[in-house]
Amino acid sequence: MRKLSMDELNRKSVHEFKEAEKMPVIVVLDNIRSMHNVGSVFRTADAFLLRGIYLCGYTPQPPHRDIHKTALGATETVEWKYAETTLEAVQRLKDDGYQVYAIEQVQNSIPLHQFNMNQHLQVAVVFGNEVTGVDQDVIKLCDGCIEIPQLGMKHSLNISVAAGIVLWELVRSKIGNGQ
Repeated sequence: MRKLSMDELNRKSVHEFKEAEKMPVIVVLDNIRSMHNVGSVFRTADAFLLRGIYLCGYTPQPPHRDIHKTALGATETVEWKYAETTLEAVQRLKDDGYQVYAIEQVQNSIPLHQFNMNQHLQVAVVFGNEVTGVDQDVIKLCDGCIEIPQLGMKHSLNISVAAGIVLWELVRSKIGNGQ
């Protein structure tokens, strides 16, 4: 085995990325405090060729060097919008035909491994604040909640880790079915 060179990775240019067909997934960040978490989600959205990100409330917005530090240029490729409130973003997405799911631990949540992405044309997933999670009023507006099964004592993950897990699982199910 040998590590692949940068040329062998077949990276898309910014133009190629913007022109490429995207996965039908949008990320909604509900009052995220950490610029590093925001940058990490941008980088993950770029890696999985997602449609975009909604930054809501006091979630930091590019350009900022602390976002750039972890995004590594993904703020230039991933389309993003700002909404004053997460409720506003979720309503816009629902009006545009998205099924919206909060990533949260609630009664009757759907375990991530049981969520069938292929039953949906387009999905938005809401990730909540590092301390308080997704706001209850936002949860009420969502079509459901997806939960990452956890087996240890803590039962919480950093938002950037949770985003990586959830977004990979959604994308994996799409590419596994020939999307």
